[in-house]
Amino acid sequence: MTRFPKELIENGIHYTLHGDYYFPDLDLPDSPRHIGRYGRMRKAYLEEHRPGLYERLLLSGKLYDHLAETDRVCQDRMERIITRMAKAEGINEQLKASDQPGWISIHQRAEEIILDELVFS
Repeated sequence: MTRFPKELIENGIHYTLHGDYYFPDLDLPDSPRHIGRYGRMRKAYLEEHRPGLYERLLLSGKLYDHLAETDRVCQDRMERIITRMAKAEGINEQLKASDQPGWISIHQRAEEIILDELVFS
C-alpha cells in the first residue's frame, strides 16, 4: 500500500490530505466585517437573486469591499436626494419639525429610489 504525503504544493497551491482526497488550503483575505443597512440588504439580494455574482465576489475576497462601498454610496446618495427633494418642496428645518408626515414622505421616496437603483439591481 502506498503512503501519500499529508501535505503537498502543486502549481503554487498548498494541499492537505483529508481521507483519500487532497483539498486546497484556501484563505480569504481579511476584510472589514462592518457593513451598514444597505450593505446587508445588498448581501441578502445577491445571495437570493444573484448567487453566481455573490459567490464570485466571496471567493475573490471582494464581497465585503463591494458591500461597504454599496452602503457608502447609498448613504451619500440618500443625503443628496433628500436635500434636493426638501428644497424642491420647500421643507426647511422649521417645517421638518412641524411637518413630520411631509419629511417622512421625502425620506421614503428617496429610499425607494436608492433601493431600486443601487441595492436591488
